[in-house]
Amino acid sequence: MAATTHTVTNQVPPLVGHDVFATDRVLSEAVERHVESGILPVALEELGELGRAAGSAQAQEWGAQANAHPPVLHTHDRYGHRVDEVEFHPSWHRLLGHAVSAGLTDAWGRPAGHVRRAAGFLVWTQAEAGHGCPLSMTHAAVPALRTDPALAAVWEPLLTSHTYVEELRNPREKAGVLFGMGMTEKQGGTDVRTNTTRAEPLSGEGEYLLTGHKWFCSAPMSDGFLVLAQAPGGLSCFLVPRVLPDGTRNVFLIQRLKDKLGNRSNASAEVEFDGTWARLVGEEGRGVRTIIEMVAATRLDCVVGSAGLMRQAVAQAVHHSVYRSAFGGPLIDKPLMRNVLADLALESEAATVLAMRLAAGYDADTEEERAFLRLALPAAKFWVTKRCTAVVGEALECLGGNGYVEESGMPRLLREAPLNSIWEGSGNVQALDVLRALQREPRALDAFLREVGRARGADHRLDAAIKGLLTELADLDGIEARARRLVERFALVLQGSLLVRWAPPEVADAFCASRLGGDGGAVFGTLPHSLDLASVVARARPSVD
Repeated sequence: MAATTHTVTNQVPPLVGHDVFATDRVLSEAVERHVESGILPVALEELGELGRAAGSAQAQEWGAQANAHPPVLHTHDRYGHRVDEVEFHPSWHRLLGHAVSAGLTDAWGRPAGHVRRAAGFLVWTQAEAGHGCPLSMTHAAVPALRTDPALAAVWEPLLTSHTYVEELRNPREKAGVLFGMGMTEKQGGTDVRTNTTRAEPLSGEGEYLLTGHKWFCSAPMSDGFLVLAQAPGGLSCFLVPRVLPDGTRNVFLIQRLKDKLGNRSNASAEVEFDGTWARLVGEEGRGVRTIIEMVAATRLDCVVGSAGLMRQAVAQAVHHSVYRSAFGGPLIDKPLMRNVLADLALESEAATVLAMRLAAGYDADTEEERAFLRLALPAAKFWVTKRCTAVVGEALECLGGNGYVEESGMPRLLREAPLNSIWEGSGNVQALDVLRALQREPRALDAFLREVGRARGADHRLDAAIKGLLTELADLDGIEARARRLVERFALVLQGSLLVRWAPPEVADAFCASRLGGDGGAVFGTLPHSLDLASVVARARPSVD
């Protein structure tokens, strides 16, 4: 008798067994747009394979297990010897191994490598975002190491390898390695010039011993780290290997793991150096300049990663609304829900299009593109990462109480959402970086204006927004206090210009009306009702009929 009270109806099937790449029209269109025709078939094939893997039940289970069983620090072995090792669940290694084999640490030497890698990163981290940290750090270490050709010759082939080897041992005996980074300290945080870690030179060329404490060290089980320390000539960049060339362990004392809001599968550590061997990277006293390209590359991954989180959240919300009925019909057919979903889809599409445009700029690697990225990248990092939390929170609400339950996966997305806004410089840091670009590099603004100018005349609201931005720039009074307002406008104008050029008319129209034309509210679901919202939502649906 009791079984009759447990008949299950009107529940949504899990979003599983689909191609995360192919069913993302926005992303697949971006890849086709930015990858030249000669290598496009190869890129689409590799991304399709990754997309099917990301949408599989297996990958979703790996992600759940890696977060349910966070990393565990082992400082000593049973005999009292320091080992300083972090133990991860096997699912973490499976996720990381699949990512490395798919080339997610290999962008700098492949044709259209940054677009292909960014698309893959956006796809694969939807299965589990935490392991994106070592992927990002490893990828981003390459340009910093290239300041020293001898170091790059040794390490770059290992960093860009498609082979994952989890054990710590002599890097020369491994087919591939991972890198982490340690810049911030207790007393300064983002103000790295106040770092107190000391670097004392040895007799060997470029060799030093480090003494100090890093407050945040990313991916502590990596094979090597780029860190900042005070050398006799000033703040400098160093490579710290976990295992020395003779096979012995370097002094790398992991004091504790951070207990974080989200990103639970990934280890972030406090690390002490006490006579730790290191190799100088670049010149003494130019540590920030040396490591800045690594920071820029990881900032791009913050944008891409946030776009991936948004896409997964919106996909779940739209999927739920297709199958869930209320008040006489499917949720997706209800005008108010359709407005919410369309608004979320706009934010997701704008983030993806912008992220892929930035990746294409890295591939082009021209003086014009470098100038454009100098301003566009921190503006995008500021805006897209901040919008992520709002998007995921609203998407969770679309699932109602089911979205608040861990089994839905939405709480994990929500806990992860604020992360990219904090890592690699929080909002104020990005806003001030935009101001520095405006003050020190006039070519950056020229390149930005040429980029958005390619859409001028196509939408009167975009034209007005560009004009308003120029008016803001003409008034420098109190510009630091207005920096967030200014950077927000930079990001919105850039997103609007890209959508006007490349998105379907109904998407560009809705974005320009609500984000640039003032015809939208402060919450999602306040788009003008006269727009073609059904087409915007249909474009975001993560399934192919």
